[in-house]
Amino acid sequence: MPETSPTLPKTASRHDWLIARKALLEQEKRLTRERDALSEARRQLPMVRIDKDYVFEGPEGQVKLIDLFQGGRQLIVYHFMFDPAWEKACPGCTGFVKDLPDLEGLHEHDTSLAVIGRAPQAKLDAYRRLQGWDIPLYSSFGSDFNYDFHVTSDETVTPAEYNYRPRAEHLANGEPWFADGEQHGVSVFLREGDAVFHTYSTYARGVEPLVPVLHYLDLTPLGRQGA
Repeated sequence: MPETSPTLPKTASRHDWLIARKALLEQEKRLTRERDALSEARRQLPMVRIDKDYVFEGPEGQVKLIDLFQGGRQLIVYHFMFDPAWEKACPGCTGFVKDLPDLEGLHEHDTSLAVIGRAPQAKLDAYRRLQGWDIPLYSSFGSDFNYDFHVTSDETVTPAEYNYRPRAEHLANGEPWFADGEQHGVSVFLREGDAVFHTYSTYARGVEPLVPVLHYLDLTPLGRQGA
């Protein structure tokens, strides 16, 4: 079947365009205020102390969760979809890492970012080199990390859930792709001395605010075009 042409905006005079633009501006301002309120509510979420001693394999050997803070107080983890049996990582996750900004801005605010996948380190590092990335990838292979943070669903290991919904609900909703296997997401941690706390996790479309290309496309009349 031929591709359906997108519906284009109607043509208007500059005067009528300005009226419509100012009306949209009021919506944008409301959204900005709502986003600020949401960010404040997110900061006020209670936090959970991490008692497990998670160990990851990095390019230079084993590291613990607290090591990924790189001396800072905050850590953002991107859960990178790479099943140990796969030869390549998820294309969407690959695009996410490609779009990462210069992380120096995070480091200046006492925050680090780590990319963690479940594939063994040798496979992760080979993929990193293939992509030409400078950022290290860390392997959670053999640990409970992916299962505990619900980015690997396997009922033979632990009751499966994704995006705060159990496996059965995803199947009932006709979303089997969320029911089993690898998923992506973002988790945030805070360090107080030697204690580490989990403060936030988001999944699925909740990760979109961290994908800049989508927001650029949202500014255009043709939109995301399937992205």
